[in-house]
Amino acid sequence: MGTPGLLLVTQYSHRVASRSTPQYQERLFLPWWLWLAAVGLAVLLSAELHLGAPGLREWLPYAIILPLTVLATAWLGRLRIQVADGELRVDDARLPVKFVAEATPLSPAAKRDALGVHAHPLAFVVQRPWIRDAILVTLNDPADPTPYWIISTRRPEALAAAIAAARQG
Repeated sequence: MGTPGLLLVTQYSHRVASRSTPQYQERLFLPWWLWLAAVGLAVLLSAELHLGAPGLREWLPYAIILPLTVLATAWLGRLRIQVADGELRVDDARLPVKFVAEATPLSPAAKRDALGVHAHPLAFVVQRPWIRDAILVTLNDPADPTPYWIISTRRPEALAAAIAAARQG
């Protein structure tokens, strides 16, 4: 009769060993000037609401609007792009790299065209307006109606290279 603890340790170590380090990882933070603009607008709005309010209501707009602005701005910069374990992960979306036909970096002009008049209605788009560049990931899965993904990224060449390396590995 085997030891049940040994089986549990073996299963746990197998799960830990199957997770590899990401081949590519990026987080799409907001730039500092957008943080400055958001907080500045929140202070301006709070000051406008505070005018003429005596007592407790004098500081209440600052206590509510400023923390909400900081939380909303942090939430906008939470998006993570990762290539690991044979998958392209964009936030919660996962795409096995075996279904990637091609990954092409897009210039700002090509990104504008791909998101504008040439856009496909079923495309998966993760676009951040404060990031200039993007990547176009064309799919080759006949069961998936999504023809391609467009993902904003600060390093499109590195992301395309990581996807190509994951497809071959």
